[in-house]
Amino acid sequence: MKGLTETGVADTVTRLVRAMNAHDLDALVACFADDFVNETPVHPERGFSGSEQVHRNWSQIFTGIPDLEAEVVRSIVDGNTAWTEWEQRGTRSDGATHLMRGVAIMTGSEGVLTHVRFYLEPVEQTSGDVNAAIERTMGAEVEAPREEMS
Repeated sequence: MKGLTETGVADTVTRLVRAMNAHDLDALVACFADDFVNETPVHPERGFSGSEQVHRNWSQIFTGIPDLEAEVVRSIVDGNTAWTEWEQRGTRSDGATHLMRGVAIMTGSEGVLTHVRFYLEPVEQTSGDVNAAIERTMGAEVEAPREEMS
């Protein structure tokens, strides 16, 4: 894991990655406070609280992606907060490739994570280039500005 050199929250993130890669559900859940809060700003309805939901989520993930591997690609720690860039990969039980990338901003205290702002998303490679993405974001085809003739 690159960049996690401070103690505290960095140690917790290191334990979390090890538990993910070992598919050790109990060790993974032990990385989270009982009253843990997950915010998912891009999908607000997906936010949740409590380590019981962490257990439920990861039980399904380990079952659905039996060869899941996780890596913190880059990170920086500031006090009790770790800004972490993730890649998770594997093969789903239906044979489809699983690949997620993104950022999780993790706050910890006393050896557990207490809060995460979660920005991981499935990687998709069929949505087109930047022009297509802007058109979708704007809700209609956007005409490029015309150059003035002088």
